[in-house]
Amino acid sequence: MGKVSVATEDDKPIARVSRRRTVRKPSEGTISAGATRARRRRTSVSNAADYADMPTSPARFINRELSWLDFNQRVIEEAESPRNPLLERVRFLSISASNLDEFYSVRVAGLVGQVREGTVIRSPDGATPAQQLTAVRGKARYLLQEQQRVWRGLRAELQTAGIVILPPDSLDEVDRTQLATLFDERIFPVLTPLAVDPSHPLPFIPNMGLALVMRLKDPGTGTHVMDGLILMPAQVPRFMRLPSRVREGDETPDQARFVLLEDLIILFADRLFPGLAIGAAGVLRIIRDTDVEFEDEAEDLVRSYETALKQRRRGVGIHLALDSKLPETLGREMGEELGVADEDVAVLPDIVGVVDLKQLIVDDRPDLVFPPYTPRFPERVLDYDGDCFAAIRAKDIVVHHPFESFDVVVQFLHQAALDPNVLAIKQTLYRTSRDSPIVRALIEAAESGKSVTAMVELRARFDEEANIRLARALESAGVQVVFGFAHLKTHAKLSLVVRREGQVLRSYAHFGTGNYHPITARVYTDLSFFTCDPKLASDSARLFNYMTGYATPAKMDALSFSPITIRSTLESLIREEIAFAKAGKPAKIWLKMNSLVDAELIDLLYEASRAGVKVIGIIRGICCLRPGVPGLSDNIEIKSIVGRFLEHARVFAFGNGHRMPSHKAKVFISSADWMLRNMDWRVESMVPITNATVHAQILGQIMTMDIKDNMQSWTLSRDGRWHRVSPGAHPFSAHDYFMNNPSLSGRGSAAREKALPEAHRPRERPDRILED
Repeated sequence: MGKVSVATEDDKPIARVSRRRTVRKPSEGTISAGATRARRRRTSVSNAADYADMPTSPARFINRELSWLDFNQRVIEEAESPRNPLLERVRFLSISASNLDEFYSVRVAGLVGQVREGTVIRSPDGATPAQQLTAVRGKARYLLQEQQRVWRGLRAELQTAGIVILPPDSLDEVDRTQLATLFDERIFPVLTPLAVDPSHPLPFIPNMGLALVMRLKDPGTGTHVMDGLILMPAQVPRFMRLPSRVREGDETPDQARFVLLEDLIILFADRLFPGLAIGAAGVLRIIRDTDVEFEDEAEDLVRSYETALKQRRRGVGIHLALDSKLPETLGREMGEELGVADEDVAVLPDIVGVVDLKQLIVDDRPDLVFPPYTPRFPERVLDYDGDCFAAIRAKDIVVHHPFESFDVVVQFLHQAALDPNVLAIKQTLYRTSRDSPIVRALIEAAESGKSVTAMVELRARFDEEANIRLARALESAGVQVVFGFAHLKTHAKLSLVVRREGQVLRSYAHFGTGNYHPITARVYTDLSFFTCDPKLASDSARLFNYMTGYATPAKMDALSFSPITIRSTLESLIREEIAFAKAGKPAKIWLKMNSLVDAELIDLLYEASRAGVKVIGIIRGICCLRPGVPGLSDNIEIKSIVGRFLEHARVFAFGNGHRMPSHKAKVFISSADWMLRNMDWRVESMVPITNATVHAQILGQIMTMDIKDNMQSWTLSRDGRWHRVSPGAHPFSAHDYFMNNPSLSGRGSAAREKALPEAHRPRERPDRILED
């Protein structure tokens, strides 16, 4: 799956009540009261089994928060799947921990704030903030226990495979000598021992920071002297690897031996607290509220954000994880000092900070990770000797990441930067890498005298500081940097290049479903669409003008955009399918997205189902729609794909009165999930696909194979439970298929330009493939 955090980009904080004047968004939180136990068990505010009143009952919605936690449960279960190599299973477990960290710091923090302020507004499924918080705490605590259980199993398997975490009492003299040198040279200089007593209050522990707490005693009498605390530096690895060596009687050197940093510090604690002995010791880890508030009337938005980010680091304590080795009284005292409620303190028996397990994924054990995969470069571009503009002029291109290389996007912008005929480049930046080749291309273009505009979104959660840095680097090179609306987050993924060709100007547009991030593009499944279609290019220019000049376009020829027209366009498309169904024609909707939360759109899908429209949703993460309910959603099926790559593309397809897949269907790609924020509180794009080859690739290849997948798929039942699909007699992995089959629009002269071959179509009817 890759070293990424699942579902990071799109989590939105629950609305807070605050005395400060801040930009606010309506709450999308939906959660039922219940759900704490076992993978296959679920309760809700309303009785989900009583379907008679379901069309008007809040129970027609699955809770938003628990649905996300259910997704993280699926990630944890990938850590147990024998289909995944051992170290990839460790990676899945680490990812699940990273996800849960963010969930606590954003979603739980928001609920805590609402309860503290006495907010009683109910979520769409009928729960108050207090009910939501109770349910979330229960389910999240269960997931913490699951992570500990899974880690115990993985640790035993790692040891069998030759990756060992050594307890201090197993170290021999050679090991201790090596570790003493390591400690003195690389660790001791960066540690600061701190006393904790009435005259020395508990020091500040940063968000998601680890601290080693020690109960210190007199070595002679054994009486308690004081408590000590050491902040564990984030710059030092948590898992310290020992040099490999051949032991006596063993001809094979140890492949990977590790010692935990906290164990190493305890081992040499006498260097930090001379004359004292350790009575008990263990680590704690705090998660803080990371909501960023900023003044919407601030004269300098960047300075306002820098101040807010500093406040984030000192946010209110939301969750505290304690090592079970710590005495209960000491742990309770620490919780009180940090201001964390008792119900938000978790005592963990095996390891605190599961996210750090990713450090065990060593480079020298390729047998324990996924086989390396090298993405293909689109052959159509190679047919034109790497000239992106020539390839796009010949025909629209869609690139399917990560199966096809993101390098083509970089090359598109790099070519634009070097081309003397290019006059202007416009680019949105939501998330990108630290040393981004996209940013370098923009800087190179500006330095060569081109007009370059970068729409930088400061509010990309957890990337705000990086975006501030890149904005300053761009400005110093002469790029016109724009930060967009104060009350709208810019989430659209757009590039626009204006080029002089003879006596005319031609514009080349790129529309993406994912970020301009070359690292995540290796593991996120996304779509990059290149076109020089005059209508789409003109619409892209209008959308840029809207973002930079705040003027709503008078018209759009093809593109839909939030917050103005995506919602209404989707509503019209769904109602068209309803009309087809009532007229006795085929009526189908295929949807692929990360999250399906928006209550109005869900209700419209319910209306479509009751009219006879067949709906298939491939929803990676949050799904608040309850499928398969008699009289409400009989015709709706929902699946989720969780595997090596993170499903991230957004595709919306409407049958248009024909069976699916059909070349007459209406197909769109988008940057937007179906959430309230994406429809009404963000700048997003939704792009119609009319080129026949691109249309066939997205609908007949990508969507069809995702529907056919049964190796990494889960289905959602009416009671809100997810079930792993059984491969049966015909196992099929969409990810494996895409890794081994070139895309239609990327083949170039290597293949004839035609629709997906019949042999590549699934044998089952696609609209029924999701049946258990």
